Amino acid sequence: MAAIVKTPSGTYKALIRRQGWPTTSKTFRTKRDAEDWARRTEDEMVRGVYVQRAPAERLTLEKALERYLKEVSSAKSVGSHRSEVSSAKPLIASLGKYSLAAISPDLVATYRDERLAATSARTKRPISPSSVRLELALLSHLYTTAIREWGLGLTYNPVMNIRKPSPPPARNRRLLPDEEERLIKAAEKHSNPMFAWIVKLALYTSMRAGEISGLRRGQVDLKRRVVHLPKTKNGEARNVPLTKAAAEVMGQAMENPIRPLDSDLVFFGEPGRDKKRRPYVWVKTWNELVKREGFVGLHFHDLRHEAISRLVEAGLSDQKVAAISGHKTMQMLKRYTHLRGEDLVAELDAVGCK
Repeated sequence: MAAIVKTPSGTYKALIRRQGWPTTSKTFRTKRDAEDWARRTEDEMVRGVYVQRAPAERLTLEKALERYLKEVSSAKSVGSHRSEVSSAKPLIASLGKYSLAAISPDLVATYRDERLAATSARTKRPISPSSVRLELALLSHLYTTAIREWGLGLTYNPVMNIRKPSPPPARNRRLLPDEEERLIKAAEKHSNPMFAWIVKLALYTSMRAGEISGLRRGQVDLKRRVVHLPKTKNGEARNVPLTKAAAEVMGQAMENPIRPLDSDLVFFGEPGRDKKRRPYVWVKTWNELVKREGFVGLHFHDLRHEAISRLVEAGLSDQKVAAISGHKTMQMLKRYTHLRGEDLVAELDAVGCK
């Protein structure tokens, strides 16, 4: 039988000691609330369904996310960790003071709707559905981790049963017939030759921006014409074959005459305040080039789309293209492959289709 004790502050503490279960207690404003809780809890113990909720009731979302980012997210790739740190900020701002046990599906749904209606303070543009999806994915995985690994006594994941924002349509931006030549010429005009090399490698190899920027000389084997990527976005290593054009560009980058002796990076930046060199930062240069040259709607990542689509057009099988691009599933590869209708018309004529 539970003991109900009045505390010096005037509240009532319910204390349950039952063989086979940890000692459990909770404090309430009224005696009746304490008795009702004790009765329900003892009933759950008798039926063998009791879950100790106290840890989840004490831990706020803000503290839980701090633990998640430190223990779980930090073990992921640099890009994924950085993305989750960014996604955690609005969650903490809106729901950070709630305990994990207090966050319900309707509370998460309200958060979703408010975020979709909000405007970014930095860009002054509406928050994208993709950003909200990433935030909800982070929250969902936090709950999964708390339930499976942390043993916090949560009975369900409040994100699982709410409607997620629809993903945006896959981008299908391909380079127009004259754009590749214009793009490369514009990049080559930049004072730092590394910028043009990076643009060309993205177009010739289908490597991601971060994979190119973080390359170290030991990863490049020009003799075998292969670049080894030990850690990629999907968590797996892969070897990227170099075409003759890509190998030529990579050779120029490897033989860069102004390479400092203190850096093994293929594309190196200036030393920071801590005197360490980090990868060359070129995003601002890219944005300025796109705007200046009038490339409408062209993102750097579209060069990866272009490269992958060209591999498919060259006749490589899906498996071979996936091995080069690093996609785990054919469904994801499909989102990156966009064949031109006019090119397919020529192929239909070539095979004699009526």
